[in-house]
Amino acid sequence: MDNFISAVTNINGILNNFIWGPVMLVIFLAVGLMFTLRTKVFQISHFRYWIDITFLQLFRKDAAHVRKTTDKHAISQFQSLCTALAATIGVGNISGVAVALALGGPGAIFWMWLSAFLGMMTNYAENTLGIKYRYKNEKGDWVGGAMIYIEKGLGWKWLAVIFSIFCVLASFGIGNMSQGNEIANGLYNSFSVPKWVTALLVMLLAGLVIVGGIKRIASVTEKLVPFMAVTYIIGAFIVIFANASAIPEAFGSIFGNAFRFSSIGGGMAGFTVMVAMRRGISRGVFSNEAGLGSSVMVHSASNVKEPVVQGMWGIFEVFADTLVVCTLTALTILTSGVYDYTEYAQYVGADLPGHLKSGVALTSSAFESVFGPVGGGFISIAVMLFAFSTILGWSYYGERGVEYLFGLKAVPVYKLIFILIIFLGCNASLSLVVDISDTFNGFMALPNLIAVTLLSGQVITMTREYIAKVKAGKETINGEEL
Repeated sequence: MDNFISAVTNINGILNNFIWGPVMLVIFLAVGLMFTLRTKVFQISHFRYWIDITFLQLFRKDAAHVRKTTDKHAISQFQSLCTALAATIGVGNISGVAVALALGGPGAIFWMWLSAFLGMMTNYAENTLGIKYRYKNEKGDWVGGAMIYIEKGLGWKWLAVIFSIFCVLASFGIGNMSQGNEIANGLYNSFSVPKWVTALLVMLLAGLVIVGGIKRIASVTEKLVPFMAVTYIIGAFIVIFANASAIPEAFGSIFGNAFRFSSIGGGMAGFTVMVAMRRGISRGVFSNEAGLGSSVMVHSASNVKEPVVQGMWGIFEVFADTLVVCTLTALTILTSGVYDYTEYAQYVGADLPGHLKSGVALTSSAFESVFGPVGGGFISIAVMLFAFSTILGWSYYGERGVEYLFGLKAVPVYKLIFILIIFLGCNASLSLVVDISDTFNGFMALPNLIAVTLLSGQVITMTREYIAKVKAGKETINGEEL
């Protein structure tokens, strides 16, 4: 048995190193760069327009349809965003950024920004295609996702099946067990709550939401996601401005170390541009999931009629997840003084010694530097909320994958299994299972990136036609000339 586990671990390690390795990360960037160039840098050239048509719409009295919908078989544009963010704004925004800093140096944050900037347009393309090729199932609900535009756009059902299999498997691990484990550990370490108690509580709460389908999931996430995101952002800003004098140095270290081609201290090990690139780009991709084809499944359930409009919500999703939340986490750590670049740089490629913190512990230290012990408790609660929201979001992704593979009748069975697996995730040590599901999560990108690349011409055409329609109706939108 030990030999079998060892063999599985080694094989998974090879596959994981490939899918999250340099070659695939370059492909992620290349696809995003292609859409960026072919849309004439849409995320910048039309910044005022897409921010107006998405985020700012939420505050207008005449845009109620963006926030709510009376359609029993769809969710609103805001709800689709919140459900997508529920899956992407997760534990990784707190711990993953800290890990990238600890193992890749401040320069990793620059490369995280770059991957997010390009990933905006990859996510835009996914969601535009998702709306174009979505259809209504037997219940009248909208169904869309990478598997749908792979089948209908390319005619490659076999590739769509592969994507769906990876999606379902990833939903049990990254989207369920690892999140449950974070919640159970957090409650146990902070409040001594037995893990089995946490498991039952999470199963009950998640079950009540998941059984209700996308409408109930969306109704919860539209309240939970803004609350947890805004609360975390306010806390991060307090830490950053309490150390305002360190802000210039923090940005200086990010840009200065992004292009460090030699190790520190001559022959001493240290952060280099390649280390920073790998850690930063992978952190960005893993956080916002642009290129994985996951969030398009929930965006496709929106009440929107124009594919390009939902594509712009995809741009905002990446912007909010990585360029806002992940950046604030990085700045809290860099400005608070809990991170010593020189000391961390000595352990590149090696295990960190006990006195050097990483992950959630490093972010907690940053908050504790201003709030004291309350800061650690705040981060523990944030981790639990972020993890719970991820469970909700990924349950829907897995549901869509199961429906594609086995039909609607299989969905209730999937939901039951998904809820039961939460108990396992909360109570067991499942590092290998989680590592394998992390690999499945990454492998969702292969069929998806093939599809969006081959269908890129359609995305560009839809974008140009939409801009032409806007021009024909009105030359300027809120002062922006298109």
